Amino acid sequence: MNMTHYMELLAVNQPWNLIIFMAIPIILAETLAITELYLLFTRKFDGAVYYLNRFSGIAVGVYFVGIIYYIVTNAIIPVTQAGEWRTVIDVIAVSTYVIAGLPLIWIALQELGLVNRTLDQMGKLKIHAICVALFLVFGHIAMIAGMLDPSILGYKGANPHQMGGNSDHEFCHPDGHGDMMKQHQKMIDGQMPMNNKGHNH
Repeated sequence: MNMTHYMELLAVNQPWNLIIFMAIPIILAETLAITELYLLFTRKFDGAVYYLNRFSGIAVGVYFVGIIYYIVTNAIIPVTQAGEWRTVIDVIAVSTYVIAGLPLIWIALQELGLVNRTLDQMGKLKIHAICVALFLVFGHIAMIAGMLDPSILGYKGANPHQMGGNSDHEFCHPDGHGDMMKQHQKMIDGQMPMNNKGHNH
């Protein structure tokens, strides 16, 4: 089965990529959403839940700044330049993941007092709720598209003998990928020591 770049990013370098790009942002966003509901129902704008809400809002927004910068510079730009997108499914998966982080960044900016300064607590809470809803919508679109097989729309995976030079894999697992493919190519070409021994009888 062929994978989108989104799914490949999560699948390689286990478990670290899964933790960095999925677990941490989801835990922070879910904490934000749960505390958001509590504040909407109770109107208690003080105490531990309120400060946890503020902390998770700032933390997830700042965290997504780093994620978006990494994905844009290490995936979107190089893959686009190389023309290696795996159909529109791939584009939707990666782009909606990036877009999903933008509302959370807006929440962080609000909590830091950089935007929406004139709003009262309820007004700011409504902005929070809208931004969390947008994150959930785009985040789930990214997950669904990311799990699809791009071959549905005609994508054909690269020949394994030609993958060593493909740049679209480097953002997922840059360390050791090139060396692994070179060794694989040597084995195919009969240049490995084990093959040489076979010719010395």
